[in-house]
Amino acid sequence: MFASQVAAAQPLLIGLLLLWSSYGKVAGRHSAEQARRTALPRLVGETRAAPVYRAVGVVEAVIALALLAPPVWTVEALAAVVLAVGFTGYLVHAKIAVPEASCGCVGSAAKPVGRRAIGRALLLLATASVAVTATTGWWSTDVGSAVLVPEAVVFVMLSAELDRYWLLPLRRLRVRIAHPLSGTATDGVPLAATQRRLLLSPAYRAVNGLLRSDIHDYWDDEDWRFVSYTARYDGRPATAVFAVPHHDATPESVRVAVVDETSGQTLYRPTVLATTG
Repeated sequence: MFASQVAAAQPLLIGLLLLWSSYGKVAGRHSAEQARRTALPRLVGETRAAPVYRAVGVVEAVIALALLAPPVWTVEALAAVVLAVGFTGYLVHAKIAVPEASCGCVGSAAKPVGRRAIGRALLLLATASVAVTATTGWWSTDVGSAVLVPEAVVFVMLSAELDRYWLLPLRRLRVRIAHPLSGTATDGVPLAATQRRLLLSPAYRAVNGLLRSDIHDYWDDEDWRFVSYTARYDGRPATAVFAVPHHDATPESVRVAVVDETSGQTLYRPTVLATTG
C-alpha cells in the first residue's frame, strides 16, 4: 500500500521539475545564448542548437502538463522515463566530448557538466521509473509531503543552478569565519597557488578593470576550482567567477564569466583569451 502511494506521488514532483526545466528553454530571454554554451552546437550544429534547445523545452512542458493533469496514464510516466534516459545519455556524452560545455538544464548557470547534473538526471530516471507503477492520481495520495519533500531536497542539492540560494550563503559564512587564504580546498591544492595561476591568466587581465574585491569565495567541483570576486559591469553589481582546471597548469586554460549578482544572467564572457606580452 505504501509503495503504491509513493508511486502515485511521483508524477507531481516530476511534473513540477520538468515545468521548471522547460521554462528557461521556452520562455527565457537568453535561451539562444544558453543553447550556445551547451554541447548542442557540437551535436546538431550552431544554427540548429537554439531551435533544438527550445524543442526540448516544449517536450518537457508537454510531458509535465500531462503528468500533472488527470487522469494519470502510464504512457506519460513512460515518456518521462525516455526523457530522463535521453538527459542522462546527453550529459554523459557532453562531459566526455565537450567537457567545457554547460549543462543547459535549467536556469542560466554556466558551469561545466558535473557529477551533480548527471546524478540529478539519474534521480529523475529513478522517480519516473517508480511513477510508471502508479495506479492512482497524485492528488489522492496521503503520503505526498512525507515522500516528496525529502526527494525535492535531494534535487535541490544536486542542482548547481540553485547554489546561490543556499550553498553560496553557507560558503560566505565560512569566509567570514575563516579567511580563505588560511586554508586549502578539498584536493589539497593551496588557494594561494590557484591565485597565482589566476593572476597570470589572460582571463584575469580581460576582467581586471571590473573587479571590486580580492577573492570573495572559492570551491572545488570535480576537475575545476571556481574562484569568485565581487565586480561591477555597466554599473550593475556582479560577480566574476573564474574556472581554474586542476589538471592544466597553463594560464590560457583559466576561464571567466561575469554574472549579474541578482539574476545570475551572464553579462560578459570573453571567448578569445590570447596571451599578451
